[in-house]
Formats: sequence, C-alpha cells, structure tokens
Amino acid sequence: MLNEQVALVTGASRGIGRAIALELAAKGAKVAVNYAGSEAKAEEVVNLIKEQGGEAIKIQANVADSDDVTNMIKTVVSEFGRLDILVNNAGITKDNLLMRMKEEEFDDVIDINLKGVFLCTKAVTRQMMKQKYGRIINIASIVGVSGNPGQANYVAAKAGVIGLTKSSAKELATRNILVNAVAPGYISTDMTDALTEEQREQMLALIPLKRLGSGKDVSRVVRFLASEDASYMTGQTLHVDGGMVM
Repeated sequence: MLNEQVALVTGASRGIGRAIALELAAKGAKVAVNYAGSEAKAEEVVNLIKEQGGEAIKIQANVADSDDVTNMIKTVVSEFGRLDILVNNAGITKDNLLMRMKEEEFDDVIDINLKGVFLCTKAVTRQMMKQKYGRIINIASIVGVSGNPGQANYVAAKAGVIGLTKSSAKELATRNILVNAVAPGYISTDMTDALTEEQREQMLALIPLKRLGSGKDVSRVVRFLASEDASYMTGQTLHVDGGMVM
C-alpha cells in the first residue's frame, strides 16, 4: 500500500501514464497528474481518482522546460507537503528513417524523452534528500535495448534513460532514494489500435506471450517499484514486453 505517499506522474493524461496514476491512487497515494496540452483528459483522470475517494490535482508543465519543472515540483510540495514518488513517463514520438530525419525531429524527442527525465529527477532530488526517502521510476522502452528502424531519436532517448537511471541510482542510493526503470514492449494504445490487421499479426509474431500488453500490465510493475516490496532494488530496468526481448 502507498497510503499517505505523494506521487507525481508526468504525461499522465492518457495511455500508460493515466494507467499509472490510477493504479498508484488505487493503492492510496495522493497523485499529481502532469499534462502538457490535454487538460480535459487530465481533469478526467483527477475526477476518476476523486470519485474513488482519492486525492489528486492536475498540473500543466512542459517537462523539457526547467522553469516549468521547478514550478511543478513546488506546486506538488505546496499542495501535499511532500513528494515521495516520481514517475517519469512523459514522452513523444517523431518517427522517421535516419537519412530522412530532420534535426528538429531528433531534438524534440530528445528534449522531452531524455532531457525531461533529467530535469524532473534533478528537481525532486533536493526534496527527496530532505525526506531521506524517494522512489523515482523512469519509463524507458525495450527499443532502448534492442534498437528499432525508423526510431533513431526515440531509441537514443530511451537508451539514455536507462543509462541515466543507473547513474542516478548510484548517486542517490545513500539517501534512500531508489531509481529504477520500466521498459514496456508493445502496449495497447491509441497508436496500436490504428494498426492494420497485417501489422498487428507481424507485431504479435515477435511476442512469445502472443498478446499486446496493457497499461495495467505496466502500471502494476510501477506500483511494485514504488512499494516497500522493492526496497532492495535500485538501478534496475524491468522489461514488461511479453518476453519480446530477453
């Protein structure tokens, strides 16, 4: 259980982030729902949590902007008094073959998916060190381990997140701040719902469990890493991919 703990989930208005926010709230955490542009979706998540008896707020912030991130952390601490769990989930894709990829397509994905994790992690460190307690969980991807054609920017960012997780874990371990990563495989989202049946079959052929993952599959692992059950784990990357990369 996560009673009385405070969690901030970035990119929590939909998809995996939404599932994580709902899962942590269901286990008793007070949740700050970060969003960039989807205010209505973020409000929906907050209302769902409140309808279930939980506490939640929504906060707009661009995770690639250091001022936005600093203000977001201040708001969470001001509202709830502490910040125990940070889930770095916000991310974007701008896929293209390497030879066609524009510089801005590379920079935009690195800014949100990697620099955003750095900025949010750095911003919560002072508060968590003061508390002598913290759980930071970074959402990476199995393609950060395996590589993927057409996603050089996304893969570079996610591989960087895995490295950042390890370095942060080593720096913060003595302050009882644990840093781990979760690497999802193919998860059922709005994007995968738009695939053709042929594309879906090709995807399933790569997965030993022969099904796409769900937001719930990922959020349960995040909840485990946030709990005391994972109190002797740091610097690890857990794959949630149906056995796709092993």
